[in-house]
Amino acid sequence: MGNPHLLVHEKEDTVGVVVVEELKAGTDMLCVVTHDNSSFNLQSKMDVPIGHKIALVDIKAGDTIWKYGQDIGKAIADIKQGEHVHVHNVKTKRW
Repeated sequence: MGNPHLLVHEKEDTVGVVVVEELKAGTDMLCVVTHDNSSFNLQSKMDVPIGHKIALVDIKAGDTIWKYGQDIGKAIADIKQGEHVHVHNVKTKRW
């Protein structure tokens, strides 16, 4: 296994975190699940900065976003698998 492009904490998570600089659209990403060290591949649909999230599955507006096995907010727009997940399409449920 090479160096991962994306880290996922729990198998139930719906997003992973980019861990490489300058991830480009069309990249066949190596994704590693840190909980059990399993891996899978996923294609990035957008350029995504390091530290930002990518959808692991299609997410519908209103769906809960899961990261670290925790509810981190809700989608405010539909997000396709492989797309950038950030403040433009996710909102916290706290406010």
